[in-house]
Amino acid sequence: MSNPIFSFWWLFLIVIAVVSYKLILRFLFGMVIVPEDRIGLVTKKFVLFGADKSLPDGRIIATKGEAGFQAKALAPGMYFGKWFWQYGVTMEKFTIIPEGQIGLIMARDGAEIPTGNILAHQVDCDNFQDAEAFLNNGGQKGRQAAFITTGSYRINTQLFQVSVTDMVRIQESKVGIITTLDGMPISEGQIAGTLVEGHNNFQDFNAFIKKGGNRGLQPQVILAGSYNLNPWAVVVEETPMTDIPIGFVGVVISYIGQDGEDMSGADFKHGNIVHKGFKGVWVEPLGPGKYPINIYTTKVELVPTTNLVLNWASGRSEAHNLDKNLSTITVRSKDGFPFNLDVSQIIHVPNTEAPKVIARFGNMVNLVSQVLEPTIGNYFRNSAQDSDVIAFLSTRKERQESAKLEIKKVLDEYNVTAVDTLIGDIVPPESLMKTLTDRKIAEEQKVTYETQKSAQETRQGMEKETAIADMQKDIVKAQQSVEIAERTASATVKKSEGDAAGVKLAVGAEAEATKMRAFAEAEATKARAIAESESIKLRASAQAEQIALTGSAEAGKILAIGKSTAEAYQLAVKALGGENFTRYKITEELSKGNIKLIPDILISGGNGNGSAVDGLLGLKLMEMMDPKKKEIEDKVEKETKE
Repeated sequence: MSNPIFSFWWLFLIVIAVVSYKLILRFLFGMVIVPEDRIGLVTKKFVLFGADKSLPDGRIIATKGEAGFQAKALAPGMYFGKWFWQYGVTMEKFTIIPEGQIGLIMARDGAEIPTGNILAHQVDCDNFQDAEAFLNNGGQKGRQAAFITTGSYRINTQLFQVSVTDMVRIQESKVGIITTLDGMPISEGQIAGTLVEGHNNFQDFNAFIKKGGNRGLQPQVILAGSYNLNPWAVVVEETPMTDIPIGFVGVVISYIGQDGEDMSGADFKHGNIVHKGFKGVWVEPLGPGKYPINIYTTKVELVPTTNLVLNWASGRSEAHNLDKNLSTITVRSKDGFPFNLDVSQIIHVPNTEAPKVIARFGNMVNLVSQVLEPTIGNYFRNSAQDSDVIAFLSTRKERQESAKLEIKKVLDEYNVTAVDTLIGDIVPPESLMKTLTDRKIAEEQKVTYETQKSAQETRQGMEKETAIADMQKDIVKAQQSVEIAERTASATVKKSEGDAAGVKLAVGAEAEATKMRAFAEAEATKARAIAESESIKLRASAQAEQIALTGSAEAGKILAIGKSTAEAYQLAVKALGGENFTRYKITEELSKGNIKLIPDILISGGNGNGSAVDGLLGLKLMEMMDPKKKEIEDKVEKETKE
């Protein structure tokens, strides 16, 4: 078993030995140990002999053993001769630059930066880890053009101050526009520096300076990606790439470069059109696509190469928005009426003519405002003054064709093709519209009245034809009645002849009398049939002439009927005798059963002999006994009056 007191003394002796060893090495040999993750920054307190005791004016870092901050730092390891009474050694951590960042260096000592420059030029100094080499090689104090990238560095922080900043990142579909803060002045008459190659997208700024790069705006841009750019040397502005859509071309206007040869020709007097790379409007436009354009040195004007519609109509604009300031055209007619009309103009700019259009007007908006708007507006104002409103409305198609031709002539002079000119709504004044409306209504009413008149005339004609057709039915019926009467008469004659023959065989005298009656009856029937036929014909004639000769026809009809009837009865009376004829008619009617057996009125002579008065009374009686004949006469008389 070990003695605790003995162990304690051994431990104490070891500690004393170690402390004594370090004290002996530190004091006697000036030993300094720099750890692996540290750098030793040395400060010399005084100089014993052999070297200048003080630094030159303006210097703070010693490179030749002067008293003060020493340029040479101590890397990790063991060093002797650094006695604590003469040297002070400070342990500092390594300088670490994280991923995605860079370290900017500010030198506290060194040569003066030349007048006109703001950044110190780069010297060989192992990425600023060799401060002594930096100063001996002519390193300049101040902000350094060079920088350190991701990693660990043994930087003498007594000489160098390190600032960490992010790398520059340019997003997709964007470009970085570069402005340098140091370099040669830009040439007179230029707005950007000359194009310099071989500086790795401005990441090697020292190479940019050595090759004569200019400070200020640069024509070169950087594309999408990450860049180690010194923000003390380079300012980056991120902008979208220039997008030229389908259906457009991009006319390039360069603000930098040398003056090139004019390619527009002797007839074009409105600006220079030059080859690519020279100052001015480039003769070849850019097609559809995306381009990394420096918007400060180069301007791209979009020119539509498809048919372009411009509307002179209030509140209506196309997607291109070039016609947003156009409005309905107000004109005044020859008769002093103001009225409005909407116009649409279709134009086309060929891609080969686009540079000339831009060289002349600068952009498409100026083309619309300086040429199209006054040209089309004035044309229609002048055209309206040569016509009244009504004529303008009625000749719209012709005026549209005329406008198309005239406007095409004008636009051809400006390298623009006029495809078509269209007249939209025409809005006459309200008072005139009321007059026109009233006039149109009156005209339509006149047409309506004429149509109604024609319809009435047609209806009258139809009714007339209908009446004639209806009358034709009666005429046919009358003709059939005549034929029936003739046949009845014939049958009666034959019957009478048969009866007469029979009676003749029975009683000769009676036969002779019967024969005479039959003959008289036949003659009477024949005369009656003839009279009836004549009567029907006269009625038909009277109906045909009813409008002009109604009265005359009626009188003639009555006279004819009376005359025929009288003649018939005269013949009957002459043949049979007045008394016998009367008896015969009475007997005939009694046999038909059309009158009473005992008549209400008896016609007779006082002494049994017939007279003229008896004949007239008999005639009236026969008229009363013939209701069918009376009905026909009443119908004819009614139709004649109508």
